[in-house]
Amino acid sequence: MRTKKIAATVAVAAVATLGFAAPASAISASTADLYVLHAVPDTTVDVWVNGEVLLPDFAPGTLTDPLDLPAGDYEVVITLPNDPITSPVIGPATLPLAAGNSYTAVAHLDASGAPTATLFTNDLSTIPAGQGKLTVRHTAAAPAVDILANGAAAFSNLTNPNEVKADLPVGTISAAVAATGTTDPVIGPADVTIQEGVNTIVYAWGSLEDDNLALAVQTISGLHSTPDGVNSGQAGLVADPNPALVGSIAAAIALVLLAAVGLGVRAARSAR
Repeated sequence: MRTKKIAATVAVAAVATLGFAAPASAISASTADLYVLHAVPDTTVDVWVNGEVLLPDFAPGTLTDPLDLPAGDYEVVITLPNDPITSPVIGPATLPLAAGNSYTAVAHLDASGAPTATLFTNDLSTIPAGQGKLTVRHTAAAPAVDILANGAAAFSNLTNPNEVKADLPVGTISAAVAATGTTDPVIGPADVTIQEGVNTIVYAWGSLEDDNLALAVQTISGLHSTPDGVNSGQAGLVADPNPALVGSIAAAIALVLLAAVGLGVRAARSAR
């Protein structure tokens, strides 16, 4: 499936880390939305799709706008810039995209610090009026943690490469992080703001040992339960995220990474 239309779409997305997309409710019944996040530290790569380089010189921390692609299976290979497809850093991996769905493909580190790729399905379900959704995705080499809400474990035993999510009332919650199985906060509590009709997705990525831990934030809006609540939707990296939300989640992710001892990046690099 090597069409010029797909190649052109991806090329534009590669240089745009900020942008606006159609609301989630407007996804076509015959196509799928695909975001791509590069979360392998210190390694610019080429991303191949079905045998062609469609994201050249893709830099760490880049999150594309959604690509509207025909449903089907896509073979993805990630190499160092200008390397042949036969010398992959990650892959080949098959991404099955079902019509009417939204996905984020993440190149990241696994629990042992080796590069890998994970395809996440983004939750587009309707959020009840007066609520928003918070999704946390663990894509860093780190042990499990519990995330506490108002003193109780809301998310338990979160490990790489998994996610946790919940619909929460609009407003603020008191959030903290504790070692798995405990309720004694080791960081926080801090206030987290929940936005109505928005799925806020937070990714932890990077390496403490190499001093390159980082945070990526993705939002998918237009998930309100009432038609008049649907807006234009925002995709990609948030330019001005709510400081309370980002501060709280960043603190939680810092704890995850600080608990990772002796784990580092072992990205495969081809001899030049």
